[in-house]
Amino acid sequence: MGNSELYITEDGSHSIFSQEYGVSYHSKFGAFTETQHVFINASLRFKAVLQKNISILEIGFGTGLNALVTFFEAKKRNLEIKYVGVEAYPISVEQAKELNYSSFLDLEINPDIFLQLHEISWNSPVQLTNQFKIEKVKKKFESIDYNNHFDIIYFDAFAPEAQPELWNEEMMRKMYNALLPDGILVTYCAKGVVKRTMKKVGFTVEALPGPPGKREMTRAMKILSL
Repeated sequence: MGNSELYITEDGSHSIFSQEYGVSYHSKFGAFTETQHVFINASLRFKAVLQKNISILEIGFGTGLNALVTFFEAKKRNLEIKYVGVEAYPISVEQAKELNYSSFLDLEINPDIFLQLHEISWNSPVQLTNQFKIEKVKKKFESIDYNNHFDIIYFDAFAPEAQPELWNEEMMRKMYNALLPDGILVTYCAKGVVKRTMKKVGFTVEALPGPPGKREMTRAMKILSL
């Protein structure tokens, strides 16, 4: 993963700062709060109104926080989730053990679930529970090649300033192609150039109120013309 350091964000949850890229894995205003706002509230709960079987692609498995919160949201709302988390440079199990995410969720029923998410093998689907199937894919984001496969994309790559190649037209076209019709992509990023690129490849783009510390976030939808 390169040089990194653990730190506490403003809501008390941990994040990791990448010295290599000069950016944090989460918002300094609250890692847990950002995950709940951007990825759960703006996409998973949005989709759960219409369907109970939901497939999710996460671009940036990172610390596993998004997957963890999704796991418990599936339990809470009786959803069946197929989850694919892509990550080229995963953190170690030892690093995962230092993160305090378990204190933010009721883990009495599944006390070891967070470490399980990090301990399971890469590139092999695992049925963790009846409601949650996960595959961690160890590869660069640019290498993915899915077509009409997912209901939701959590686009949680490092910011455009750190890795502009992950926000270009080619990458956004891959994201558009990976979604099923009426699929949605959510990201914390609200830069105008990113939204214009999304529109160029076919997305219908809307700005939503952002999590603490950000005025806006982005939700993009794959709406096919009749």
